[in-house]
Amino acid sequence: MPGREKGPLTEPMYYVLMSFLHREMCGTEITEFVEKKTAGRVKLGPGTLYTLLAKFQDEGLIAEISVDGRRRTYQITEKGREAFREELDRLRACVDNGLEALS
Repeated sequence: MPGREKGPLTEPMYYVLMSFLHREMCGTEITEFVEKKTAGRVKLGPGTLYTLLAKFQDEGLIAEISVDGRRRTYQITEKGREAFREELDRLRACVDNGLEALS
C-alpha cells in the first residue's frame, strides 16, 4: 500500500514527517526540530506548518492525539511512515543518479 499517491514531498514536508519518527510533537517542537536538523536552512512559518499538518491529517499521514488549550499534539501513522520511506528511497535514487553523472 503506497504511503502517498500525490507525488514527491517538498523539503519542508519531508522534515515535518521526519520530526515524528521517534515521538509525538506539537507545532513549536516540530519547528524547533526542523530548524535544528537543517541548521536553519529550512524555516517553517506558522502558516506553512499548520497548512502541512492539516494536509497530512487529511491524507492520513499523521493523527492528532491530544489537545491542551491551543497546543495540539500529533503522531505519525503507518501510512505516514511509508510515505517518508518512499521519499527517502526517491531521494537516494536522485543522489545515486547525480553521482553516476559526475563519474
